[in-house]
Amino acid sequence: MQRVVNHILSHFPHHPTAMQVAACEEMVRFLYDPDPAAAFLLRGYAGTGKTSLVSALVRSAPALHIKTVLLAPTGRAAKVLASYSGQPAFTIHRKIYQTVTDGSGIMRMARAFNKHSYTLFIVDEASMIGQGDDMVLDRHNLLEDLVDYVGEGSHCRLMLIGDTAQLPPVGSTQSPALDPAYLGRVLRLTVHHSELTEVVRQQHLSGILLNATLLRRQIALLAPGDEPAMPLFDLQDCDDVVRLQGGELEEILNREYSSNGIEQMVIVTRSNKRANLFNQEIRNRILFREEEVNAGDHLMVVKNNYYWLEPESGIGFIANGDIAEVQSLRNHQELYGFHFADATLRFVDYPDLPAHDCKLLLETLHSESPSLTAAESQQLFEAVMEDYADMPRKQDRLRAVKQNPYYNALQVKFSYALTCHKTQGGQWGTVVIDQGYLTDEMVDREYLRWLYTAVTRATGRVYLLNFKDNFFQPPDNNFGK
Repeated sequence: MQRVVNHILSHFPHHPTAMQVAACEEMVRFLYDPDPAAAFLLRGYAGTGKTSLVSALVRSAPALHIKTVLLAPTGRAAKVLASYSGQPAFTIHRKIYQTVTDGSGIMRMARAFNKHSYTLFIVDEASMIGQGDDMVLDRHNLLEDLVDYVGEGSHCRLMLIGDTAQLPPVGSTQSPALDPAYLGRVLRLTVHHSELTEVVRQQHLSGILLNATLLRRQIALLAPGDEPAMPLFDLQDCDDVVRLQGGELEEILNREYSSNGIEQMVIVTRSNKRANLFNQEIRNRILFREEEVNAGDHLMVVKNNYYWLEPESGIGFIANGDIAEVQSLRNHQELYGFHFADATLRFVDYPDLPAHDCKLLLETLHSESPSLTAAESQQLFEAVMEDYADMPRKQDRLRAVKQNPYYNALQVKFSYALTCHKTQGGQWGTVVIDQGYLTDEMVDREYLRWLYTAVTRATGRVYLLNFKDNFFQPPDNNFGK
């Protein structure tokens, strides 16, 4: 067993710490545990070496005769995982679900059968995986389906990786996939567990990592019911975390878009309303786009869609969180009380996927809700249903609605500015964090986790937009350092 540990550690990019060695030893014990319900949970904060350990395991796996499949909750998170592991990665839902047609001819999602054998499934960004799966697939429990899928294969194992300081899934107070007690008690897994807490990734050179660590330590010190102190950013002697006034934002956007491209920058906000305001200003004042939507615009899909892609397309369906660039736009229509347009879309996180023609529902572009509200969805359903009133059987009318391209139009928002939950799992070279309206009473544990998650989306630079003076350690009162 020690030989295996040494082989994995030989692929480390640096000399491993004692904590990383201990985590590697526990991981190897998991790999050789004869219990078919064995699983491995690796928790660690930003900069503690999770990626180094996972990358070393993946790179040493062939010599150890271990097959690996890399998974993440979103396409962007899968892209990040693939970049640091050197191996293709897939989204969880596209791996474990398939599109099927039921007896009435309507397409739906069903869990696929696991045909793998002797395979380790490595799942990154597991903090995003919820019990009810609000983010990915309606009416599915993604975590339970993932565990069942892996267990269904012959001698397959599950490894979950995540950061407990990040935001939990929408509607949850904690991340069940990172809770060893939940995994053992509810999902009946035998959990091997390691936690990395020592920051080793060049903290003294990285203001992003330094300030993420300051936020995380403050989160860790909070007991239930405690009132947190005001978070204090340390901007001394670092040039990758910069305080910014609103008037400077336009210059920053112009510079970043021209030098690094639109895909490498995002503004993180605390509400869809604020994201809408930023998106509209960026389109008007930076990109000079006056139409409701233009070719070249970048959009994020905000509701799963199973209509526009064929099952053999390679990604199966268009998922909540996918980002697409509009290549062409045509056929604007007003119908059923809503506005539509036909578009050819390039999905930026799937460069090998050809561009696809889809119909867009334009109302969601400026909506303050995450997608169509329940009332709006019902309104669209009933309006489309009226077109098939001549069909005597309700079952036939329902089938026709489910196959109607307007009813299945993609719900999208502009992706220049996004809420923090929508950015989770992804990375951008430059991240602007908008403080927005915030009173001292609103600074609680949830806000600290929000701020930590936003800061750790950046790989190059963070701009703190319109943050109050009491968020900074003295003597910093200088903007645009």
